[in-house]
Amino acid sequence: MCRYAETPYKVHYVCLPCRSTSKHPWDGANHLCPRCRNPMIFAGHDFSAPRRRDASGWTAVAAVLTAGLRYEGFETCGCSRDPEFRPRTSAQVRQRRRLATRRGIPEADLLASRDPYDPV
Repeated sequence: MCRYAETPYKVHYVCLPCRSTSKHPWDGANHLCPRCRNPMIFAGHDFSAPRRRDASGWTAVAAVLTAGLRYEGFETCGCSRDPEFRPRTSAQVRQRRRLATRRGIPEADLLASRDPYDPV
């Protein structure tokens, strides 16, 4: 049984300039940041925010979200999969971006891979 089908869970939304997060119902509406009143970005069910002073962590979050990836498992309901890998530091993002330009692979594919040196 899907755990997200029984209860209306809230999902994470992120404001990158403010480095703030909040949880709202997944209703497709534009949720505004409580600090700057800009629209927040949908981050997924399994998002875990870095500390506000962690610049490296927020750089990685910005790279993942701008690449179109979300923090959730393979299935959108999250009932039978573990969360997929997402880079946690800017060094991991830089490594994957360099390798993506060398190999000619889309950046989103390498940001989602646990070890970028494994054949994709």
